[in-house]
Amino acid sequence: MTAASTPELESDRQALIALIKDEAVFHGDFILSSGKRATYYVDMRKLTLDHRAAPAIGRIMLDLIRDVDGIVAVGGLTLGADPIANAVLHESVHAGRPLDAFVVRKEPKDHGRGRQIEGADVAGKRVVVLEDTSTTGQSALKAVEALRREGAEPVAVAVIVDRRTGAQAAIEAEGLQWLAAIDLDDLGLDPQ
Repeated sequence: MTAASTPELESDRQALIALIKDEAVFHGDFILSSGKRATYYVDMRKLTLDHRAAPAIGRIMLDLIRDVDGIVAVGGLTLGADPIANAVLHESVHAGRPLDAFVVRKEPKDHGRGRQIEGADVAGKRVVVLEDTSTTGQSALKAVEALRREGAEPVAVAVIVDRRTGAQAAIEAEGLQWLAAIDLDDLGLDPQ
C-alpha cells in the first residue's frame, strides 16, 4: 500500500509481506473481533511476537509515522498493539527519534491506581494509536476514546495490515489520520 522511504525499509517491508503470506494468513471459516465472518484470518500476533519480524515491524511502522508532527508516544489497545509499540519504541531509539510507548487496557484496573493507560504519560501529548490488523477500526477507536479521556491528543492510527473493510473511513470520520503499511493487494487477498 505505502512504499517505504528507503530501499532498505522497502526490503524489510517485502520480507514482512512474504512472512505474512507464508506464516500468518490462515484460510477457513473465521469470526473476526468485529463479529464479521471471513474466509481467511491474518494472525499478526504470530509475527509481531516473532524475532524474525519484530525488528522489521518496528522499522516499518516508525517509517510509516515519520511525517506525523509532534508525536511523543505510540501504543494501542492491549494485546495486539503491545508488541508493535515495543518494537517501535526500540527502533525509535536506534533512529535517534525516541518515542515512548503506552498500553491501553480494555477496562480500567479495579485496583492500584485504577489506570486504563499504562506506560508513558499521555496527558496533553500527541500520540499515534497502533494496531496489527484492522477490519472496522473499533479496537483502535476504543483506544482513542480512552486516550482522549486521559487528555491525550491522538492524531493518527497506524496499522500493519489494512483489511480494507471500513476501518479507514471510521478512523478518518473521527478526525484522525489513517496510515497502513500493507494491504490486501500486497498479500494477494480479496476484501471480505
